[in-house]
Amino acid sequence: MSGQPSGEAPDGYGDITYAVDNRVAVITLNRPEKLNAFSSLMGTELADALRRADTDDHVRAVVVTGAGRAFCAGADLSGGPGVFGSPTGDGFRSDPLAFHPWDVRKPVIAAVNGHAVGLGMTLALQCDIRYIATDARWGIVQNRRGVLPDLRSHWTLPRTVGHAKALEILLTGKMYTGAEAAEMGLATAALPADEVLPAALEAATDIAVNAAPVSVALSKRLLWTTSPADQGPINDLERRIHLHLMGQPDATEGVMAFLEKRPPEWSLTLADHWPDWMPEATVDQ
Repeated sequence: MSGQPSGEAPDGYGDITYAVDNRVAVITLNRPEKLNAFSSLMGTELADALRRADTDDHVRAVVVTGAGRAFCAGADLSGGPGVFGSPTGDGFRSDPLAFHPWDVRKPVIAAVNGHAVGLGMTLALQCDIRYIATDARWGIVQNRRGVLPDLRSHWTLPRTVGHAKALEILLTGKMYTGAEAAEMGLATAALPADEVLPAALEAATDIAVNAAPVSVALSKRLLWTTSPADQGPINDLERRIHLHLMGQPDATEGVMAFLEKRPPEWSLTLADHWPDWMPEATVDQ
């Protein structure tokens, strides 16, 4: 993966890297010597990179992956028994991200190239789509460490695999394989490790080329801000979004590109065509 966002300097990050190519931003968790164990710096940088991808209209999809042989080993336990000691002050957050994958108004795909443990998997659950290495080991193990699953996983996991399976995963704290993740619907596919990132990039590029950016962004926001029980609000928002999009250039271009059997050339942008009445993606922090 090469290149930087158009008009921007090299990323300057420490625990992640950020690069853009073919309208796809790739964010790589980059502590391979620690199996990409999560650090406070990584959380700050990851939130910054996600916000950067959200506001750059050149970016139409995002891939999050890990350097080396792991995706993210979760909390860094090298500090020993004090790792989960009582926090000082009132700044503790069980979700350390100030900006989340679901906040990004573009699809965010997790390329889980290796082990994803604890926070490593709860982070992947905040993404929209997941590809995982078949032999990767993953689990949300915090209940076996005397703490609690984090990053709002009590909300994201039931939305992904259903209530009953979420109970099993969270309450047992068991480890699973990538193949099992695909079987239970947590991942789109389980693949050999060296095929995970290419598959994620292929999916991201397909979206970047063929799906209208504003339409995708609004559809994603609907999915993350409502639940299956919210049928009335969904109907109202779908109607308002239809009225916002119909008659716009992309509504014509999508039809013409299909009829002429050619790639579409989208012209609407999030900077100029995002409705100011659309709900925010997250609850108040």
